[in-house]
Amino acid sequence: MEQFLSYTDEVRDALESGKPVVALESTIISHGLPYPENMDMAKKVENIIREQGAVPATIGLMDGKIKIGLTEDELYTFATEEGIHKVSRRDFAHIIAKQETGATTVAGTMIAANLAGIRVFATGGIGGVHREGEYTWDVSADLQELAQTNVAVVCAGAKSILDIGRTLEYLETHGVPVVGYKTNAFPSFYSRESEFGVDFSIDNPADVAKTLQTKWQLGLDGGAVVANPVPKASEIPFNEIESVIEQALSEAKADNVTGKDVTPFILSRVKSLTDGKSLETNLALVYHNAEVAGQIAAAYHS
Repeated sequence: MEQFLSYTDEVRDALESGKPVVALESTIISHGLPYPENMDMAKKVENIIREQGAVPATIGLMDGKIKIGLTEDELYTFATEEGIHKVSRRDFAHIIAKQETGATTVAGTMIAANLAGIRVFATGGIGGVHREGEYTWDVSADLQELAQTNVAVVCAGAKSILDIGRTLEYLETHGVPVVGYKTNAFPSFYSRESEFGVDFSIDNPADVAKTLQTKWQLGLDGGAVVANPVPKASEIPFNEIESVIEQALSEAKADNVTGKDVTPFILSRVKSLTDGKSLETNLALVYHNAEVAGQIAAAYHS
């Protein structure tokens, strides 16, 4: 396996000495934000994790290797280069074999983190069951990865354009614990609330870390969702953002937008309909998730 893994010196030193490490995805850099905002975000997230006493490991595929940690030049490549692939479980082998550049999704990052022995991963929101998924069978591979891969994902819930109820049902069926960090409500990405609750509410990093350690010591394979609400000052109230999403979905149907084009269409319309507020909220929750993930990782290794 080591033939496929490549580490920055900072990450290698941390792993060899037992220091806490937090995994980060690269899709948000390559596909989530324009340059230079994506580069600024990537560096800020890494620095936030360092401030918590942990080491950031942004993950991507380059030159036939799984990069566990990216140099600044490599971050720049992901931030600026066109045609970078989005990589989930199905794509891993092909992109590595072809030595092409691939940005890891939530599922892809979990796979790489697990291979490197990293147990905590910070992202924005997980994928899930799409609205009308009972007809389309559009279900993110993130959920299956959470069912089988031993990595905890610190997120602001599932992306709000999804069917949150069915997403939580899928996670329950596959035995994935959903931990609310300082909350009893399952956050809905842009909002701190939704119509749904969490399995357990935990109020400090040490207790989250202890729960994770115990789960894996018991041999209970699979990940965990640590649902961390966006800071209150940055949230968009649930009813307000839900109305915007419903409008965007209606427009997508009216314009016959289908398949993989639906999500970027809706996100673009949400940004427009909220006068850019959704992007500000997105950045705020990513930074907050990095902070909490760094604290959990530090507690896990204490």
